[in-house]
Amino acid sequence: MPKNYSYLANIQKLRIRYYKSASGKESLLKIISETEVAEQVYNSNAIENSTLTLEETEKILLQIELDRFISERELFEAKNLARVVEYTDKTAKSKELTLDVMLTLHKMLISNIRDDIAGRFRQTGEFVRVANHIAPGPDQIETLLEEALADYHASLGDNIARRIARLHLQFENIHPFIDGNGRIGRVINNYLLIREGFVPINIKFIDRASYYQAFKEYDKTEDSSIMEEIVAKAITNSYHKRLAYLEGKNIISLADYAKLNNTSHSNLINKAQRQTIEAFLEKGVWKIGK
Repeated sequence: MPKNYSYLANIQKLRIRYYKSASGKESLLKIISETEVAEQVYNSNAIENSTLTLEETEKILLQIELDRFISERELFEAKNLARVVEYTDKTAKSKELTLDVMLTLHKMLISNIRDDIAGRFRQTGEFVRVANHIAPGPDQIETLLEEALADYHASLGDNIARRIARLHLQFENIHPFIDGNGRIGRVINNYLLIREGFVPINIKFIDRASYYQAFKEYDKTEDSSIMEEIVAKAITNSYHKRLAYLEGKNIISLADYAKLNNTSHSNLINKAQRQTIEAFLEKGVWKIGK
């Protein structure tokens, strides 16, 4: 039995509970989604070495002037990715993910950053290397992406975390674009999750080391278990957050929860990181509903 089995098995239970709690609360769900945009943008860009903090990202999206100079690239990276996240939230349920949709997402992401490559796959002579991995040649990209999508849809009976993890690993292995692959890959994760009736996820910057290790492991052995666990925990975290709000719980920090229950805060943090308690990370703070 794989070590991440408990995460995978728990997702369906949380999903059922979520749908029971969400009935008639569409406006609350909309507010939750809207408030998550800045966190999605911050974490995804930070994974790609952006210097912006969460607070700075929020200010940019609210069109508030920053206290320091940032490059035009980082400014557009934040604004463009926010547009992509919002577009995904509105479009995923009504439009199937295709190669054309991937190109649309990429054009939105890279516009005003590198217009010469925005909205197109790598072309003849455009090869890329990520660490020690040399991505397939441009002439293979479309075929490999179609095969990856076919594999994803063919595994419909498998657990959603495993399906998303495998497709994400395949997509990044193909590396179809010159720039923006990581951010588009993480957007695609949510596009498919939303389309299939699950909650979107936010792979956090604090998980960057294990996230990159998942790619290394897949490149060496095609083992997807590390990424499966990352995705499963992210889905679980997203459900825990939404259920805390939907079920009308009193949301407090895990530190305050530890004091109220006279228990170890560090022990609770460990459980939260493993998602064995119904805690969730929001704006860098572990919280829980009581």
